[in-house]
Amino acid sequence: MDFIRRITHAQRFLPPIPAGTGLRGLVPVRGTAGMRPDGRQEGLRQAMSWAHTWSGLLLGWLLFAVFLTGTLSYVRDEITVWMKPELHASVADAGTAQRALTAMERIAPRAESWNLVLPGPREPAVSATWREPGAAPGRAGLSRALLDAGTGEPIAARETRGGDFLYRFHFELYGVPRIWARWLVGIATLCMLAAIVSGVITHKKIFADFFAFRPGKGQRSWLDAHNATAVLALPFHFMITFSGLLLLMFQLMPWGIQAAYQGDVQAYFQERRGGAQAQQRAPQARAPGQEAAPAPAGGPEMRGQGGRGDGQGRQGVPDGGMAREGRQRPGDAAAAPIPAAAMPVAAMLVHASSRWGGAAVEGVTVNRPRGRPATVELRERGSSSLAGRGASRRLLFDAASGQPLPGPDAAAPGAAAAVYNVFTSLHLGRFAGPALRWLLFLSGVAGTLMVATGLVLWVAKRLPDRRKLGRTPAGHRLVERLNVAAVAGLMVAVAAYFWLNRLLPAGLAGRADWEIRGFFLAWAACLAHAWACPHRRAWVGQLGLAAALWAALPLLNGLTGGAALPGSMARGLWSVAGFDLCALATAALLAYAAWRTGRAAPAGKAAGRTPAGTAPGPGTAAARQAPARPSPVAAEPVAARAMAGEEART
Repeated sequence: MDFIRRITHAQRFLPPIPAGTGLRGLVPVRGTAGMRPDGRQEGLRQAMSWAHTWSGLLLGWLLFAVFLTGTLSYVRDEITVWMKPELHASVADAGTAQRALTAMERIAPRAESWNLVLPGPREPAVSATWREPGAAPGRAGLSRALLDAGTGEPIAARETRGGDFLYRFHFELYGVPRIWARWLVGIATLCMLAAIVSGVITHKKIFADFFAFRPGKGQRSWLDAHNATAVLALPFHFMITFSGLLLLMFQLMPWGIQAAYQGDVQAYFQERRGGAQAQQRAPQARAPGQEAAPAPAGGPEMRGQGGRGDGQGRQGVPDGGMAREGRQRPGDAAAAPIPAAAMPVAAMLVHASSRWGGAAVEGVTVNRPRGRPATVELRERGSSSLAGRGASRRLLFDAASGQPLPGPDAAAPGAAAAVYNVFTSLHLGRFAGPALRWLLFLSGVAGTLMVATGLVLWVAKRLPDRRKLGRTPAGHRLVERLNVAAVAGLMVAVAAYFWLNRLLPAGLAGRADWEIRGFFLAWAACLAHAWACPHRRAWVGQLGLAAALWAALPLLNGLTGGAALPGSMARGLWSVAGFDLCALATAALLAYAAWRTGRAAPAGKAAGRTPAGTAPGPGTAAARQAPARPSPVAAEPVAARAMAGEEART
C-alpha cells in the first residue's frame, strides 16, 4: 500500500495525457510541455540539457582520463619504442629473419617453438618468444627477448611498461580490482553516450554553431569550442563510446551467455572463434596460453594485451598451439635436428610476399626447431579485415625444403560475430595503416578536448550566479579544483611518466613500478597545488609546467641515449621521430592555453571595464558615460564588491 501511495503522489507532478494520443502523449514534443517534480515546466530540449550537463559532469574527470589514455593507446607501440632507447640503434635489412633464427638457436636450443615478430614501421627490433620444455602453460611459461635487427644479438632494454600502462589504464585504471575498474569505466562510457545523444538534442543549431567560433567572449567562447570539438568528430564519438560498451558487454551483460551455456562462458568464446572442431584442425591459430586462460570479464579482446610478441591484441600469435604441436612424438627422438641456417627462410619470405600481393611478413613461427618434421609459419603484416578483427593471412612451409604445405582454413565468423568484430575493430584500430591511425588519433584528441571544454564550460556558465551570490559555493570550488587537476594535472603526470623513464637508473629493481608510482605522485601533487593556489594561478602554473615538460622531451631523448630528432628523421625512424614531434605539438598547445589563461584580464582589473553584473565604480569613464539607470545589484553592493575582489584574486 505504501508503494501505491508513492505512485499516486508522484502522478500529481506528471502532465495529463490527452485521450487518443497513445504513446505520443508520454513524450513532450514541440509545444507540449513536461513538468519537473519541483513544479516548473520544461520541454524535451530543456530536459535533455539537464541530462547532458550532469551526465557529463559527474564522471567527466574520469572520462577525460579515459579519453586521453585511450587516444595515446593508438600510438602505444611508438610510446613503448621511445621509452626503450636501447632499441633505437637497431636497423633491419633483408637478412634480419635469418639472423634472428640463428640467434634463437643459441639462446633457446631446447625450446619447443620459436616465435618472432619482425621489425616494421612501428618497431625497429625483433621481438622473440619461446617456451622451454616443462614450462608452465599459458603466457606465464613464455620466455621473451629483444634482438637487434642488424646483428641478431639480444638487447638489454630497460624495464618499463611503456605504452601498455596507458592502454591498460584506459579501461582497467590502476590499483583497483579489475572487475570493479571495468564496471566503473563501463558506467562512465554509458554516461558519455548519454551525454552525446542529449547534447545533439539540446543544441538545435549545433552544426551551424560549428562554423561560428567567437573568441574572447567568455562563456560563449567555451560553448563554441565545446560544440566545435564535438561536431568535428561526432561520428567518431558515437562509434568509440558504443564500441567501448560492446567491448565490455561480456561483463556488463553476462546473463544471456550464462543462461545459454549453463555458466560455461569459455564454451561460448570457443564457439564464437569458430568452434572446438575448427580449433582441433588448426591449433596453431590460438593466441598465447589461450587454451588454459579462463575467459576474462571484459571478453576475449581484453586478453593478453601486455607486450609485443605475445599480446598487444595481435591476432593469432601462435605460441600456445605451437608448443603443443612441438612435443616429441614416438619415433621423432632419433630424427636429426634441422639447423636454423639450413632453413631457407629468405625464399619463404619472398614466396609469401608474392602470394599476398607484396604485403610484408610480420611474424615467423618455427615449430619443433630441433626435430623433424619441422614447420615454419609466416604471418602477414597487418590486415584490413574488419569482420575478422584484423586476423592476418598465414602460410605454412616445410622447414627443411621450404616447400609450401597445406594450411588450415580460417573459420569465417557468423553474422552476429562479424558485426561485433567490425565495431570492436574500429575501436581498437589495429587494422589501420599510418594515415588512418593518425586520423583516429586526431579524432581522439578532439574528443579529449570536447570533455575538457565541457568541464570548463560548467564553471564558466555559473559565474553570473556566483556574482549575484557574492561568493563561490563549496560545490563550485570543488569542481574548479578538480578541473585543474584532472585536465592540466594529468598532462603533467603523463609527461612526468616519460621523464622518469629516462631519469631513473636503467638497472633499478622494479623500475617499471617506480615509473607508474611517479605518474600518480605527480598527479597527486597537481591536485594539492590546485587546492592550495587560486583558481586562475593554478591553471596557468600547471599548464605552463606541462608545456615545459613536453617541450623538453625531444631534448631529453637525445641526451639520454635515444635517437635525437634530426637523426631519427634522417633514418626514417618515425616511431621515435613521430613521438618527439607530437611532444612538441602538445607543448605548443599547452603553452598557448597557459598564455591565453594568464592573459585574460581578471574581473575588476581591466581598465574601463567592470565585471558583468556589477555597477561601474565611481569616477571611472564607464561611470561618467553610463546612462542614469539603477544598478542591477544596487541592493547588494557589498556582496558584488566582495565577489569582484574574489575573482580578482583567483
